[in-house]
Amino acid sequence: MALLLPSDYDYPLPKMYRVRQDFPASHLSERQIVQLLRGQLETQSVHNVIKPGMKVAVAVGSRGIANLPLIVKTVLQSLQDLGANPFIVSAMGSHGGGTEEGQRAVLAGYGITESAMGVPVVTTVDTEIIGYLRDDRPLYFDRAALHADWIVPINRIKLHTDFIGDLQSGLAKMLVIGLGNQRGCSSIHETPPEHFAAILEEAAQKILSVAPVAFGVAILENAYDETADLSVLPADTLLEQEKRLVKRAIAYMPRLMIPQIDVLVMEEMGKDVSGAGFDPNIVGRSSARDKFLVPIPEIERMVLLDITDASHGNGIGIGLFDVMLKRIFPKLDLPAIYTNAIACRCIEDARIPLMAENEEEALRIAIKTCRHADRDHLRVVRIKNTLQLAEIEVSEALLPIVSQNPQLTCQGPV
Repeated sequence: MALLLPSDYDYPLPKMYRVRQDFPASHLSERQIVQLLRGQLETQSVHNVIKPGMKVAVAVGSRGIANLPLIVKTVLQSLQDLGANPFIVSAMGSHGGGTEEGQRAVLAGYGITESAMGVPVVTTVDTEIIGYLRDDRPLYFDRAALHADWIVPINRIKLHTDFIGDLQSGLAKMLVIGLGNQRGCSSIHETPPEHFAAILEEAAQKILSVAPVAFGVAILENAYDETADLSVLPADTLLEQEKRLVKRAIAYMPRLMIPQIDVLVMEEMGKDVSGAGFDPNIVGRSSARDKFLVPIPEIERMVLLDITDASHGNGIGIGLFDVMLKRIFPKLDLPAIYTNAIACRCIEDARIPLMAENEEEALRIAIKTCRHADRDHLRVVRIKNTLQLAEIEVSEALLPIVSQNPQLTCQGPV
């Protein structure tokens, strides 16, 4: 079935140019990661907590973290050097379909397996109620982690996709939602986005007062998806230190430095890119909020070309695009998407956009449905995903914007 008239093809699409976006680029080498992390884990405060023979649950579960296997392996080895018996526990809420098998597969996709890490990997999703929040809501926590001698969460600190607050995506969220498994994740997400930060902090404080959390390992990444810094945060100061790291994370955030875009073409989205499939803090589209802490462009239409293999079919967030390629649909694992969408109360994110046969048709549909686009001066931007923004493509009409920004460099036509 033809979706466009012949007249919709009688004008040329814009010539595209490669543009380099420059961000702060300081980062740690693999050797520096090991040295920094082991140095912090060999302090007396850690030695006073971890004793020989203790079972330590190392919580892992967030996607898209650079050097994650190296960081986890280093933590495990440091614990073993102290005589402890560490094991890995999945901490990813409803991801992986909320099942033991699904979460094991997700961890394996990150390179976190028993053979690679040399310790058991526990992905059971049983929970226990460890307390109640002020609204009498039960607080669920992973049973395997709860019955360890100590718990050590490892996570990246960054802006969250769905809410704003002093605590966003990081160790506190992993304790509350990641280790809450499907049941706890669903319960916490009953909270409206405008109150989410407050309930997250309350729940994290409750967990830290009840569960045996020894310390957390906080990761900061730069705009190029590289490890910028690592911090070992003791349990008694974890929340306050994490709040300071959130502010640092804002400074590291990449962004699109084109202020107005008619059509944004995204080559791929996926759970390994962001929990929402793409980062709303980059493109300004979210079903949960309309306020952002970093500058975002005005985008009229968004086109999606593919979903990453590492998403395992979980295309949550696809509903926020306007047009997608038809080839994406067979890749979607609808039960996984629906489980995720229901758990976080964001069913808009699970809707299916208009489907086009190929990229040209998708772009022309998006252009045709723009209300403010000038076909002679189309403002089109193409990116790989919201993690990889060092090099983008822009249409010819945007070159004056590029020339005026010292952080943007035109590298020639595509």
